[in-house]
Amino acid sequence: MMAAGLPTPGSPVAPSMTFNTRLADALTAAGRPLLFGLRLWASVSLSLYVAFWLELDNAYWAGASAAVVCQPHLGASLRKGWFRLIGTVVGAVAIVVLTACFVQDRAPFLVGLALWGAGCALTATLLRNFAAYSAALAGYTATIIASDQLGATGGPNGDAFMLAITRASEIGIGIVCAGIILAGTDLGGARRRLGSLFAGLSAEIAGRFTATLVLAGPNLPDTQPARRELTRRVTALDPVIDEAFGESSQLRYQSPVLQVAVDGLFAALAGWRAVAVHLVRLSHEQARREADAVLRAVPPELRSTPVQGEPRRWMADPVGLRGICETAVRRLIALQTGTPSLRLLADQTAEVLSGISLALNGLALILADPVRPVPRRGGVRLRVPDWLPSLVNAGRAFVVIGVAELFWIVTEWPSGATAVTWAAIVVIVNAPRAEQAYAAAMSFMVGTSLAAALAGIIAFAVLPNLETFAAFSLAIGLVLVPAGAGMAQPWQPAIFTAIASFFPPLLAPANQMTYDTQQFYNTTLAIIGGSGVAALSFRLIPPLSPAFRARRLLALTLRDLRRLATGRIPPTPEDWEGRVYGRLSVLPDEALPLQRSQLVAALSVGTEIIKLRRNARPLDLGSELGGALEAVARGDSVTATSRLTHLDAELAVRKSDEALHARGSVLAISEALTQHAPFFDVERPGDVHRNQPVQRG
Repeated sequence: MMAAGLPTPGSPVAPSMTFNTRLADALTAAGRPLLFGLRLWASVSLSLYVAFWLELDNAYWAGASAAVVCQPHLGASLRKGWFRLIGTVVGAVAIVVLTACFVQDRAPFLVGLALWGAGCALTATLLRNFAAYSAALAGYTATIIASDQLGATGGPNGDAFMLAITRASEIGIGIVCAGIILAGTDLGGARRRLGSLFAGLSAEIAGRFTATLVLAGPNLPDTQPARRELTRRVTALDPVIDEAFGESSQLRYQSPVLQVAVDGLFAALAGWRAVAVHLVRLSHEQARREADAVLRAVPPELRSTPVQGEPRRWMADPVGLRGICETAVRRLIALQTGTPSLRLLADQTAEVLSGISLALNGLALILADPVRPVPRRGGVRLRVPDWLPSLVNAGRAFVVIGVAELFWIVTEWPSGATAVTWAAIVVIVNAPRAEQAYAAAMSFMVGTSLAAALAGIIAFAVLPNLETFAAFSLAIGLVLVPAGAGMAQPWQPAIFTAIASFFPPLLAPANQMTYDTQQFYNTTLAIIGGSGVAALSFRLIPPLSPAFRARRLLALTLRDLRRLATGRIPPTPEDWEGRVYGRLSVLPDEALPLQRSQLVAALSVGTEIIKLRRNARPLDLGSELGGALEAVARGDSVTATSRLTHLDAELAVRKSDEALHARGSVLAISEALTQHAPFFDVERPGDVHRNQPVQRG
């Protein structure tokens, strides 16, 4: 019997309730994107109003800047606006200097412009997130200003300084107006989201690692897939950190703390790998005995953490958990072990908990709890995992801009400067996207084409009947609000971003509107043509494939490891780990599981080599260590393992804690060299092969 007042499934009321529920869910889901669309529209309208009031020449660049700066998240918008301003100023200064150097020389000026675009494409590939966008903007800002001062066939007219001031002012107005609207209507949530991510990752790594100790033995489940997924999630923290910087000046000032926190998560994953690899090699009884000895030193607060983690509990008291981890690290380092196997497990477990404590220190900073400062070692260091992708992108940008300039000169096309500008925009902005660059450029071209069609409709069918700015704002809102809502949803956001960003310059509103259809068609053709040429360039000069990039990252790491073994790289843990962390963060998603394991194994070997070198003089390790490291540098893991075995025998007669720690390092190196001998033994680092047998670890 149905409860009173509830409709039966077959009654006519049930479909109505289902429809109403679905409608309410749809409206709820559409609410946030629609709200962002309204914010974007308000930002563009305000920037255009201010530019019109100041009677600037090309007010539409203010509207375009406001649209570009607007992002669905407040922190991203503010951060992007700041870096857009930096890029604009740098690009404006560059074009003024270039014009001053070649004020009467067309050919050197155009070559210099292409070289500047290539340099900005290179820098944009080296940098990350909004810093990369700033470098790209510096490149095409110079091209925009150059196009304003060039004649029908190219040649600077010397007005670069005033044009730079004007364009920078217009862009600055757009940035400020967008910031006012967004900051006044959005409280932001990047800091809370970042804290939740840090807490969840720390909890899950701790939980899964302690589960590895609990399940120790030959039948231990393969933990590599879990570590690989966690590595991907740690890498994905980078853009969220950048968004949080946009919302908080405190986080921005304490940025080294967060960088060290991310590195701590990488270090914890590397230590977890060493423990998992070692436990699999032990007998069941020895694995259980030694894992239990280590587990007794791990605090219950970490041992009881479930596999999926408890972000709320970790966010509630990060300072307390950090102290617990640090106490456990000291206990593990001081643990009386007696065997190198147990010493290895204790030391690597200490590395895991030390990395988690660094992550908790970053979490404490995010939650505004007491944080331990991290020394700024020589300022901000740029990690360059591989120069080759940047050089390829620079070469492509130079060719595209140069070809567009040459075509303009030969054809004497009146809109050729516009084509050069948009070719530069597309080829520089999409350069850091690697294998996704062509798809992004095509989406950009599709979005720009749609923006041109919508701009034509508004310009020639709607605006001639309007007289007030309020009516004009409502007219552009017909395009900007839906485009902004599209940017905030997951389906084809790149197309909607292009529509929102380039609708204002295509519409080209002014205090005194002119309706010249021929000029509009020429400009539209130049924009689409320049975008199309840039998109085609990603097919003709394709980015490096993910497989090739992964092999190069492994080869570069192996080369650095061999240099470290011979002492040609400064043996500091920070420098070595920073190199490998940088390569882990850019390793393509398509990389093989074995390649990720090899990269982490190389990280562990390098770290243990640094530890042994530090203990070489106090322990008088002598020629055995030197011979083993020489074998590592030659790519002879069999000889290296043999010499490490002799070194272990020498250390075994010394009854000291330092000798036992050194034996643990020797064992960790030997196991890594044995497990990944095909990788460590390649004749030349560039010969790292793709097809190798899959190994556990």
